[in-house]
Amino acid sequence: MEYIPIRVSDIVRRVNRDWYLPAIQRELVWKTDRIERLFDSIMADFPIGSFLFWKLEQKNKDEWPVYEFVREYDDENPHNSLVSMAGIQKDITLVLDGQQRITSLFVGLRGSYRYFYYRWRKAKLHLNLLKEPVTNDENPEELTYEFSFRENAEQSDNREEFWYPVGRILDFDDAEDAKSDMKEALSQFSDPQKDNAYKLLGRLHNRIHTTLVGNYYEEKSQDYDKVLQVFVRANSAGQPLEYSDLLLATATAKWETLDARSEIHNFTDSLNDIGAGYKFGKDFVLKACLYLCESLPIQYKVKNFTKTNLLTIEANWEFIKDALACTVRLMSRFGFHSKNVVAPLALLPIAYYLLKRGNSNFDTSSKAEDAEAQVAIRRWFVFSTLKNAFGGSSDTTLRRLREILIGCDSDAPFPAGELYKSLEIEPSLSDTEIDRVLDFQYQGRYTNLVLSLLYPDRDWKDAVFHEDHIFPQSEFNVRSLKKRGYDDAQVQQYVSGFNTLPNLQLLTDSENMSKNATPFDEWLNTRDATFRSKHLIPDIPSYGFDYFVEFSKTRTKLIVSALKSLS
Repeated sequence: MEYIPIRVSDIVRRVNRDWYLPAIQRELVWKTDRIERLFDSIMADFPIGSFLFWKLEQKNKDEWPVYEFVREYDDENPHNSLVSMAGIQKDITLVLDGQQRITSLFVGLRGSYRYFYYRWRKAKLHLNLLKEPVTNDENPEELTYEFSFRENAEQSDNREEFWYPVGRILDFDDAEDAKSDMKEALSQFSDPQKDNAYKLLGRLHNRIHTTLVGNYYEEKSQDYDKVLQVFVRANSAGQPLEYSDLLLATATAKWETLDARSEIHNFTDSLNDIGAGYKFGKDFVLKACLYLCESLPIQYKVKNFTKTNLLTIEANWEFIKDALACTVRLMSRFGFHSKNVVAPLALLPIAYYLLKRGNSNFDTSSKAEDAEAQVAIRRWFVFSTLKNAFGGSSDTTLRRLREILIGCDSDAPFPAGELYKSLEIEPSLSDTEIDRVLDFQYQGRYTNLVLSLLYPDRDWKDAVFHEDHIFPQSEFNVRSLKKRGYDDAQVQQYVSGFNTLPNLQLLTDSENMSKNATPFDEWLNTRDATFRSKHLIPDIPSYGFDYFVEFSKTRTKLIVSALKSLS
């Protein structure tokens, strides 16, 4: 990796001529004091860091939106202008890292900064030529020189100030010419003051025109995903960047009638508010956009979010939203939420089926054919998740499933059989798989999902369910067990079993709060006659704590029988 040194004057000269900004960049966020500190660092000969550029070849310039650096910054309108690429017949360079510094240099030397302080002010950067440099080893944060954004270049009556517009230094190729230009204006000051002023002018000219203040590296790859990763890493020290946010910046520039950023942000939030709540990210929604448009590739890569593809997504956006929202509402009715939707990609084939079906009210439909499809969808989601069907090469898997769904008629039943076959899984649990399931731990990745299988007749709608220890976990510490008189072998049995599936059930949030740490035998007496059958509570002589091991063994048999009945 080779870094190329560069002067400030060269940076300013190339801005908006050769150098531009990609859509993934933020607007200028530096305030005037930070820009002043940057120029102070340059004058004091402090390093200002390196820059990272991306050479965008001419043949690809129409694929990605490009923006100008702001010159006349305005707090009321901070947005960068979109560049028309029609007249640009050359490769261009996009800034991946260093935008804030480069914009600050451009504003300080060529432009202005409009901000509000009691009133709106439009200021330019000035340097006080009469202020002697300050060296303070005890306070390295103190500025060496006096830079300030001022509304005009008019000089005050203060004999300790002479404000020089910093951008004026660009007009002179030679430092002596810059000094001569100020000779008459400085004539009223003392010789020591003039000496200081000329010294600062010479230093300013040197630092802007001669000194190599920074260096840059130019990424030449045209692989947009690689470039995006470079950008993320280069900017990782600041506010963390998400892949989706960078894609949204691109999408926002290319959608013609809708604001992609606000649409996808708001829709993601609305999905997560359904039922007991979800944790879908914007990445999931953007991936779904590709998947639910039949003609588009499904790989979640920057190269697939071209202008043409993004316009296709925009044209289908309402259908995409309806299908995804209906899918999530359906999952919620089935009792699924953030804790047991552990493979969100499994929702995409369901959403595609519902999009093709075109019934946004499918989740509440009571038609016989819809009810049948709902049952098939639930079983398919459960088994595909439990069998980790979407691990590994998930894009290949999703592509095969979409091809099956594309071939279905819009009013066809949910093609569960073909989907199972494509996934190479069976809609049942083998003895080995059941043995594995029985060891699932409290709040484990798949525990909530398996527990939901044990309640096939439950109405999940608008209810929040908690995983509950049937025998309260507070009683299972070693000290308490020893106090009960249990020997080491018994203690081990209790400790190893209390957190596994046979001691877990799903209760509504109100039920769980009322139960709290109440001994199970006491709490069971407060339940109605159907409670035992609903929760697979075995018929044993007692439900006291001494019967926990017998309870676990007997309930295990009931769970095994229930899981086998799913076949």
